[in-house]
Amino acid sequence: MAKMRVVQVPKAGGEFELVEREIPEPGPGKVRVKVQACGICHSDSVTKEGLFPGIQYPRVPGHEIVGVVDKLGEGAKGWKVGQRVGIGWHGGSCGYCHNCRRGNFFACTNDLQTTGVSFDGGYAEYIVAPAIGLAEMPEGLSAVEGAPLMCAGLTTFNCLRNAGARPGDVVAVLGLGGLGHLGVQYAAKMGMRTVAIARGADKGELAKKLGADVFIDSQTQDPSAELQKLGGANVVLATVINADAMAAVTGGLAVKGKFMVVGAVPKMEVPALQMLLNSQSVQGWYSGTSIDSEDTLNFSLLEGVRSMNEVYKFEQYKEAYDRMMSGKARFRVVITME
Repeated sequence: MAKMRVVQVPKAGGEFELVEREIPEPGPGKVRVKVQACGICHSDSVTKEGLFPGIQYPRVPGHEIVGVVDKLGEGAKGWKVGQRVGIGWHGGSCGYCHNCRRGNFFACTNDLQTTGVSFDGGYAEYIVAPAIGLAEMPEGLSAVEGAPLMCAGLTTFNCLRNAGARPGDVVAVLGLGGLGHLGVQYAAKMGMRTVAIARGADKGELAKKLGADVFIDSQTQDPSAELQKLGGANVVLATVINADAMAAVTGGLAVKGKFMVVGAVPKMEVPALQMLLNSQSVQGWYSGTSIDSEDTLNFSLLEGVRSMNEVYKFEQYKEAYDRMMSGKARFRVVITME
């Protein structure tokens, strides 16, 4: 049998292992994809450290995948061998539970499939995934360009377009890291009056380069007061994982403003009275499904939104993962098979 290389986690909290496995056959409704590139996301630590219940080990992480369809399983419709595709966090759902029937596929209660968690992900030369979880990759985006858009791009783009802000509204992006540097680009390209908030005056030049109209240095300025000078933020896209940094911005919301949380902060304080009196809200946002991924990819290609990446060879997986976990990567980390 033909072999492939995979980087697996042998047990929760275990160290990565580079091993050989037989190239898997796609079962009914599944597609085998030859991986070209895979982004390394902080959420991969869910698999590495066993942070979700029920993960079966050994498991291969990775959910920012771009590759080429290699083989179709029985009944896997809508795809053809040789087609370029992407695979993100949301791998599939049952389609018939109460939540799925209402279109809330991310909250499937019967068979929620998460790439790199429920089934093996993209730290591998091949992956088998549900056909419903694939997104068509447009020509014009390379594998390395497309990979981070399957999670970091999808999450920020899909959140912003569903947050209710209109062109010309004030949208503040808190954080200029892996998510934030994409969020600023999307907000600007959507026609929002885009405000970037980050620590340190040295981030100002980057913020303007990404398309921000206003930069707020949270080290020397009060973000909430500065946002109120602009009339308040209709939407705050919070990409950081620091509760204090989030709390420092909630006072900058406009009347009926929304504080959208996409950074995985364990908990945060909410100014309940302020929000009550001003009809404001805090909302978390799940990344999106495969069709949302396609929309993200197509918008990014059309408007020139690109992730800024540090690229590593497949064999450098440990260095790449450690770089991402250190928080020092500028801005996304991608491993490539090419």
